[in-house]
Amino acid sequence: MTGTPALAASPVSIASIVLSMTIAAIGSGIMATYVPFVLTSQGETWAARLAVPALAFGGLLGCVLAGPLIRRVGHARLFACSMAIVIIGAVLVAAGLPAAWWVLARALYGAASNVNFIIAQSWLNHASSNAWRGRAMSFFYMCYILGLGFGAWLFGQVPAEGNLAPLIVVFVTALAIIPIGLTRLPTPPPPASVSVDVKMAWRISPVGLVGVLASGGLSMVVQGFTPIYATLNGVTQGEVALLMLVMQTGLLFIQYPLGLVSDRIDRRVILLLTCGLIIVSGVAALMVSFDTFVLLMVVFLIFGGAVETVYSVANAHANDRADPGDFVPLSSTLLVAWSTAATIVPLGITFLAPVLGQQTFIYAIILVASAYGAYVIWRLKERDPVPPDERENFGMKTAQMPNASIITDPEGGITPETKLY
Repeated sequence: MTGTPALAASPVSIASIVLSMTIAAIGSGIMATYVPFVLTSQGETWAARLAVPALAFGGLLGCVLAGPLIRRVGHARLFACSMAIVIIGAVLVAAGLPAAWWVLARALYGAASNVNFIIAQSWLNHASSNAWRGRAMSFFYMCYILGLGFGAWLFGQVPAEGNLAPLIVVFVTALAIIPIGLTRLPTPPPPASVSVDVKMAWRISPVGLVGVLASGGLSMVVQGFTPIYATLNGVTQGEVALLMLVMQTGLLFIQYPLGLVSDRIDRRVILLLTCGLIIVSGVAALMVSFDTFVLLMVVFLIFGGAVETVYSVANAHANDRADPGDFVPLSSTLLVAWSTAATIVPLGITFLAPVLGQQTFIYAIILVASAYGAYVIWRLKERDPVPPDERENFGMKTAQMPNASIITDPEGGITPETKLY
């Protein structure tokens, strides 16, 4: 089932993959809002906070294990298995077990969802032609993010009491298996091994490597702790759901325009500007009252969108400076770096928040953005920008999921077109 695709590659041919992952994203959006809201409402704030690094740690395991598991059983079987693990996690939550089981459920979800994402990227890369692969990947990311946002909104429309929300997650996750299970697309070859070479990544682009590290912590913190923060401040279920929906749109309104500008000027300038946006919106988040909820939503839209921008632009900047033969190990290293930071930073906040207060995560984001911005300023003085004709074109990415597109690329990531991601 590997080798040359038997079907003519067309944008329509990948619809089943995009549809499956978008449906799965709806369940992810529900659970990402339901778990912190319910645990915090029930006084189990410690578990709500611990679930954030547990999710990221599970994701790290998923990144490392995806390749060997795909080589063992193939894409289609592993996709069904990982979706089954998502369902198991949702059942653990729906069963009304103690809060510690909810933390385990989030770790299981983190591992399974990253495996699903790597499988989907691999299949999309294999099925897409070079002529439209970049547009296909951007469309895929956009659909996934909108699915997450819709899932968060949907949580606001169902009772938080009882287990209806996790049962809906079970339903949509099972539904997501059907389109990709019935696809006629040939199974792609297994992805390249995840090979970590920090020295090589540092030599190629210190700004890119540090930026991906920073974005791993920033993204997981802002997405994971915002619903906890809102719930602790007495925000209603519907408003928490709406806030999480609005935050997802930052990908479209903040990341996309800044990313396009980064194709034309030194990306480090855009990274510096983005750090400034994070700092300003972070300070605003500390000052804006929950009584002015519409203004607060605007602030967190900018907050979330700016964090997403750090990830995508830092990734692109690293690839700008890499030789074609370095794309796979560089992508692998950035993938593990992102997952590691996404585990460590939220874990630190989990232990510090009970002592320093519920706004600790905002201060942590401001601190990380300030430190990274200062580092970018120093690097601007130390190294010339990449010549415009050597830059890759910007493509939308989300810092909420791993960017494994190079290690899953059918050509090994060496063509000009595949540099798009």
